[in-house]
Amino acid sequence: MRSDGERVAVITGGASGLGRALALALGQQAWTVVVTDIDEGGARDTLDALRGRGGEGISRALDVRDPEAFEALAEEVFGRWGRLDLLINNAGVAATGEVGKVSLEDWRWCLDIDLYGPIHGCHAFAPRMRAQGFGQIVNIASIAGFALGARMGPYNVAKAGVVALSETLRAELLGTGVGVTVVCPGFFATNIARNMRVTSDREREKTVALIEGSGLGADQVAARILAAARRNTPILVLPFDALVIFWLRRLFPARATEIMREMIARRAPRGPAAPRDAR
Repeated sequence: MRSDGERVAVITGGASGLGRALALALGQQAWTVVVTDIDEGGARDTLDALRGRGGEGISRALDVRDPEAFEALAEEVFGRWGRLDLLINNAGVAATGEVGKVSLEDWRWCLDIDLYGPIHGCHAFAPRMRAQGFGQIVNIASIAGFALGARMGPYNVAKAGVVALSETLRAELLGTGVGVTVVCPGFFATNIARNMRVTSDREREKTVALIEGSGLGADQVAARILAAARRNTPILVLPFDALVIFWLRRLFPARATEIMREMIARRAPRGPAAPRDAR
């Protein structure tokens, strides 16, 4: 990423969680930030917080499922500033449950946001960034794209697709001055469980427990992501347990699923204790 002139970033899913943390971190570094979210009020709240810390930017309502809305945003950004230094495709949701039990509606909902959202963002902005000859694209995937755990089909497929999209785009942009980083975090403090679609309450409880037990905050993840973007790191996997999963899948493909199941079982909340025998 270039350091000359006004640096401009676009963030999707900027109303809360990781998107908000990224926006605030960039604002503190004197970036101009375009905060977008389907929750227009939440995007404005993030912008207000950013300005309260001395940052600058604008907020826009954006449904990442709408390619025309993304194209309009790209036109506005380049018409207003004539450049984009950093695109962060962050908006995401989750749908869980067994294949065959998860509704096809939930499959489409998850894929439309988690996979087609980044596709739409890259489709609108990558050609413009290629033409300007500099910039960085950051796509937020998940370690789920490598772990491929049970009862997470829609999320796994979407995030594996984001990894493939990112690596493909990085290959296409080599030598153009535009870099691509894909981020594959494990569990950390975020709001993804709030709107998660599940086939049982137990799935939501497990996810919330894993998030709350992670000990990793969105601010920490945001700092790591921005450092990786500055270095044009191809793939960022964090924290350490996610890195373990990443290498397990590569080095021990035949055993990886069993080992990861045991790892998750140790961290997941236990159900209510069985009644003791009265005898």
